[in-house]
Amino acid sequence: MLYPEVGFTKGEVIDYYARIAPVMLPHLRGRPVTLIRFPNGVTGKHFYEKNSPSHRPDWVGTATVWAGDRAGNIDFTLVEERATLVWLAQLAALELHPSLSLAADMDRPTVLAFDLDPGPPATIVECCRVALLLRELFGSFGLDCLPKSSGSKGMQVYVPLNSGVTYETTKPYARTVAQALEAAEPGLVVSRMTKDLRAGKVLVDWSQNTASKTTVAAYSLRAREAPTVSTPLRWEEVEAASEAEDPDLLRFDSAAVLARVDELGDLFAPVLELEQELPAAPG
Repeated sequence: MLYPEVGFTKGEVIDYYARIAPVMLPHLRGRPVTLIRFPNGVTGKHFYEKNSPSHRPDWVGTATVWAGDRAGNIDFTLVEERATLVWLAQLAALELHPSLSLAADMDRPTVLAFDLDPGPPATIVECCRVALLLRELFGSFGLDCLPKSSGSKGMQVYVPLNSGVTYETTKPYARTVAQALEAAEPGLVVSRMTKDLRAGKVLVDWSQNTASKTTVAAYSLRAREAPTVSTPLRWEEVEAASEAEDPDLLRFDSAAVLARVDELGDLFAPVLELEQELPAAPG
């Protein structure tokens, strides 16, 4: 019983990952993945696992990534096929957090990412307002960006790049954007991690744009009371939740996400395909 409050079992976790695999795997393939495992369910202790388990089957691939002098080489799990997702579900790896870059070229992220984290009493509703500001900003440059819920409290906005740019460009760029939003909307946005600055505001976390960090995958389960999912969204849904001031409009569990995919396909597919160049950073 991995989600005891709602009676959601390991078998149901396995079933979800097996069924979501066709749309989830493209967002995982070739990327180092950090596992967050909950062997005794979401109410028990959990642990992060970067090095792929030594007892993995022969058919589970790994990618060796240099993590600096202190950590040395890390052999990350590669999630290349449905069988690997099922195996990870059997290990109670509820959350999968891939790198923004491919293991073959760790210095080059394929996206610019903004992690929007609300400080209570702010909710995902305030995150929607910040996401819409990001859409407006990048739209003024002729660039598309895509939103997804985090499946927890906040959301992420990805700007697809797929253009060979490095973190040396994307990290300071994201920071400049976050600072510009904070300057324009000081009552809504904060760009610094300091917790006592965040009450009622949305932290625009630009620091995710780093080779050493990972971000929750599209379609990953989250370790909440219920099996909520990091869910790709339509901008119309973001607008509706902002206008209605209703955070529940963007809360989707595993069953709802499977139904959405049947109806809408992979709303996050452009993240993998769209090639865009970053313009000059806003002043």
